[in-house]
Amino acid sequence: MPKTEKIEQNIALYRKYRPETFEDVIGQDHIVKAIEGAFESGKVAHAYLLSGPRGTGKTTIARIIARTLGSSVNDIYEMDAASNRKIEDARDIRESVRTMPFDSKYKVYILDEVHMLTKEAWNALLKTIEEPPAHVIFILATTELEKVPETIVSRCQTFVFKKPTDAILAEVITRVAKKEGYTLAEGGAELIALLASGAFRDALGTLQKVISYSKDKKITLKEIESVTGAPEASLVHSFLDALASNDIEKGYTAIRTASEQNIEMLIFLKMILAKLRYALMLRYAPDSTTYLSEKISAGELKYLQTLISSKPIHISSVSLSVLLDTYQSLRTSVIDELPLELALIKILNGEEK
Repeated sequence: MPKTEKIEQNIALYRKYRPETFEDVIGQDHIVKAIEGAFESGKVAHAYLLSGPRGTGKTTIARIIARTLGSSVNDIYEMDAASNRKIEDARDIRESVRTMPFDSKYKVYILDEVHMLTKEAWNALLKTIEEPPAHVIFILATTELEKVPETIVSRCQTFVFKKPTDAILAEVITRVAKKEGYTLAEGGAELIALLASGAFRDALGTLQKVISYSKDKKITLKEIESVTGAPEASLVHSFLDALASNDIEKGYTAIRTASEQNIEMLIFLKMILAKLRYALMLRYAPDSTTYLSEKISAGELKYLQTLISSKPIHISSVSLSVLLDTYQSLRTSVIDELPLELALIKILNGEEK
């Protein structure tokens, strides 16, 4: 195998398929249009602040901004503020901005996780960010905008990133798998997308694990479930069937089986929530059938249609609300199964909190 091909195989998929231009960016149209429009009008801000959930493309767009402005690798400086958060680090930046770019019009400073900077570091940078030299542009990125001082926010052009929808993630997963020479079983891309929680990086990271695990070029749902720790669809169906038939024993059995299979309760409940949501859409908005047929497999759609056919009382928004609250409780529970067991009792027995 040629050396370059070996190197290609070792590159993480999220890096290998990272967007290189604004045209490649998916799911952040509101940001791309605003920045491209400004650049076309010759308007370049001295400081940008990119905020939003992890894995949504903040650093990627920061790099695209730098390249679009013509900055070479010699004039792009990236710093992780979580590791370089002290006043001494801020002073180093303050000193370095004074020097001219090597071979570009702009020196671009990309500061990631800026909410981690100390108060003293912010104070040291404030004047520099407010009035940097004409050849300097700051691009700040954070997952916690509320922790960035207002004095900084007011001096930047701020853009808030959105989590990509599961449909967008599934599309990206399918396309990347195809480029890598693999095909996913029906519903496979959707399952990976659901587990990624709106993060491109997590979605492609999971896909890479699945590809590494697969014995051939056709990836089955079983392989995805094994790699991700996701429960089999039948186990999720058992829990929903328990709600529909008011069968608390069946619900307990489903929870116990998931625990015995070492399935994370957060993942189990997340899949329950997703399918219950789709069931409610079918029940109360029948026209959504066409929409859902593009998101889930034909077999899954048929199951949900059967589930709601008798209009079961506990396939309801009330149950969905209880389970949503339970999802938050699971994060801090000392007994993994307990919050879901309590939710089951509350839904089927009508108990108050």
